[in-house]
Amino acid sequence: MTTMTTAALAGSIWGAAHDADARRPRSVQTQLGASDTICQRRAGYILAGTERNNPYADKRAAILGTYIHRGLLEDARREYGWLVERVVANDLLRGHIDAVHLDAEAAARVPKRHRPLVPADVLTVEDVKTKSARIWDRVVRFGPTAAEMRQVLLYALLLREVGFADIPGQRYLHRLGPLNVQRIRFRFVCRDTGEEHVQEFPFDLWLAEQARWWVERVLEAETPEELRRDHDGPGLSKVCDNCPFITACWPEVAPGDAAQTALVHDDDDRAAALAAYVKAHERFRAADSEKKRLRKMLDASPEGDYGANHLGWSGGNDRDETDVPAMVALFEDADLVVPMVPDAEAMVKVLRRAGLVVPVRRAATRASRSIKVSVARKAA
Repeated sequence: MTTMTTAALAGSIWGAAHDADARRPRSVQTQLGASDTICQRRAGYILAGTERNNPYADKRAAILGTYIHRGLLEDARREYGWLVERVVANDLLRGHIDAVHLDAEAAARVPKRHRPLVPADVLTVEDVKTKSARIWDRVVRFGPTAAEMRQVLLYALLLREVGFADIPGQRYLHRLGPLNVQRIRFRFVCRDTGEEHVQEFPFDLWLAEQARWWVERVLEAETPEELRRDHDGPGLSKVCDNCPFITACWPEVAPGDAAQTALVHDDDDRAAALAAYVKAHERFRAADSEKKRLRKMLDASPEGDYGANHLGWSGGNDRDETDVPAMVALFEDADLVVPMVPDAEAMVKVLRRAGLVVPVRRAATRASRSIKVSVARKAA
């Protein structure tokens, strides 16, 4: 029997999970994977073998997703005969497809023990994504992101052009050669509720070629810094917050400054940022005005399904507030001392009415700064 040491039992179990995750091939690979096409510069750092260093990354949600993902796929393999976690690769790209559903023609060409219980009507590449409840509504409404779509299109393109990789454990699949993938499927699973949402798309060769072009641009770059950042940076993007190359991608700035201040180098950059800010604010103002008008229109509508959307209401209930006179009476009945806390706001008003200067002192924290943008004097 193995004896657990006190050190192994103490502390957080997440230490073990993070250590195991850091040793996974995906965490140390230097060949570009289809799942790494989330950001051009990040992909460039992978190809360059840049050191992975992000002391602030919180990978717990991703690790949980990995565990759920692996368990669901293994059960689907055992119960339904799905082809899961299969490798595709060429000289430029490598990936692990979550599931490939063979049609009847392709299924008949593999050994009987590897055939699915029910062949697909058309050959389908499927990707399983776990999502949090916080963004679940957006996932159901709008489906996969551009990066997720790019990933699965690349999987399908590799299958159509070279087939399964020639590696141990799937050589019987490699012998099938290129496969006529006709459909891609996304299976979203909510980590919080277990809810499942499936979206399917016909394979689109034009979109797949766009995904290939994306990869080729990364491969052509001489340095990662030539490639664009596809997300907004630390503090604004979870992708950036948890990116293993955050220290290489975002230079150090003065303490207290936002990382994005590194993007402004001179007055031309400031002028461009201000102009873009003004345009964005005007779009926001118009959208916010429209949103308020529509909200007022719906104010008397009952809950229910209307078209593709469900209308629900929260709040609107009576609120309780502390009955101060009743508390004072209870204090006096119980012979308790009624606290006499100075009312700072009332005292300020009394001092001002008496013509006295209100004393102030420096607060421990600073007030938040608000940006003010107006037309430049020389342009007015």
